[in-house]
Amino acid sequence: MDTRTRARGFTLVELLVALAVMALLAIVSWRGLDGMVRSQEQTRQRGDALLVLQAALAQWGTDLDALLPLEHTVPIAWDGQVLRLTRRSSAVPDPGALVVAWAQRNVQGQGQWLRWQSAPLRTRAEWQQAWQQAALWARNPGAAEKRGEVALLPLAGWQVFYYRRDAWTNPQSSSDASAPSGAPGAPGAPGAPNAPAAPSADTTIPDGVRLQLDLPPGAGLAGPVMRDWVNPLRGGGKS
Repeated sequence: MDTRTRARGFTLVELLVALAVMALLAIVSWRGLDGMVRSQEQTRQRGDALLVLQAALAQWGTDLDALLPLEHTVPIAWDGQVLRLTRRSSAVPDPGALVVAWAQRNVQGQGQWLRWQSAPLRTRAEWQQAWQQAALWARNPGAAEKRGEVALLPLAGWQVFYYRRDAWTNPQSSSDASAPSGAPGAPGAPGAPNAPAAPSADTTIPDGVRLQLDLPPGAGLAGPVMRDWVNPLRGGGKS
């Protein structure tokens, strides 16, 4: 028999080489698939974080749009930790004014941006109580105060500026001067030092409000975010 016609099988070396090539291809394919899955997960997390941020900023703008300058009340006040607002209710029929507060507080070991809202208010006494409760909620809330809060998103820090007299200013440097006469802590109010009369309440709403957020590093969004709100009645198109 001619040995050249016999079927030739694989040698051990050829088999080992084939197995090595197949293993290498499997590793490359797995890494590519793993990278694609990771990329899709990061895109999903970023998209979810963006939706949460957009919803929070939409609520922020809605609160500012509904600012309500009632006599002997404060429509907006920022003390470096909590922003408190007096706003109209969006319910129909209107049940009364609302006090809303925004603050950053540590929740379960992580800084969170929070929003708090009072029950509808009909009297000045109710407003004063809710205004003080909002300040307490931002610093040392009890069970009663926490019932009105909503955790919005992780936050490393934030700042608020007002636009007045064609310039952005720190509200903390002029908060006393802008408080309406008769409001708690305002010039002329019971227990407040004697001072010239403050402007009327409707002039305390600034022409604009600038919000600066510092989002912490994470799987979603991170870094600085800025949003400007323009007073629709007195903003004059500034942004």
